[in-house]
Amino acid sequence: MGTSMEGDCLSCIKYLMFVFNFLIFLGGSFLLGVGVWVVVDPTGFREIVAANPLLFTGVYIILAMGGMLFLLGFLGCCGAIRENKCLLLLFFMLILIIFLAELAAAILAFIFREHLTREYFTKELKRHYQGYNNTDVFTSTWNAIMNTFDCCGVNSPEDFEESIFRFINPGEVVPEACCRRNNHLGEVGFSNREECLSGSMLYRNNKGCYSAVVDYFEMYIYVAGALAIVVLTIELFAMVFAMCLFRGIQ
Repeated sequence: MGTSMEGDCLSCIKYLMFVFNFLIFLGGSFLLGVGVWVVVDPTGFREIVAANPLLFTGVYIILAMGGMLFLLGFLGCCGAIRENKCLLLLFFMLILIIFLAELAAAILAFIFREHLTREYFTKELKRHYQGYNNTDVFTSTWNAIMNTFDCCGVNSPEDFEESIFRFINPGEVVPEACCRRNNHLGEVGFSNREECLSGSMLYRNNKGCYSAVVDYFEMYIYVAGALAIVVLTIELFAMVFAMCLFRGIQ
């Protein structure tokens, strides 16, 4: 009787693990498909992404996540349905590595949380932002942020006072990325570029990027936190199921 119940329990774990990993496999395939389509798309979308460092980085993060989920789902499905101890062990090890990496990232984020303060970003902006040197990753990333969120500086346009940007461009109070744009008949242009660069408040974005980004992502931060907890829980159960199936296979 006991052996029969153990067999039923093992069979249940086996098929639950297969279904769970098949969903992971499908999710990974979808992300890989989206990432590959953006990279090879012939219609010009690739150029739009490449011009924005944030989107460009995001595409490769999607590709990496898709590839990782695709591999994990495949290993989990094959290991469960074929009852292959080698594949199950490999699946367990990969999940364990990812779990520990996520845990380490959470601990490091807590330890270095002071590096996410306004003061830290302001100091870095003053030291490294050059304005028009888009070959510099720091500068191009800040230009992308200011253009995307219609903001200027970390706290306000005054952040550019006594900065390397003002040293390189002594005739400009704020960079071009701070200037307001208007959409006229489908064409995007500056409201008044010259007045903006000379410091006119009417023609520049006066909101700081720290507030703009936090306001935009406020809802997503809580969603991301909840998803992180769910993902860690699923990974924990996946490791337990994999080990149970591994130990149960004769």
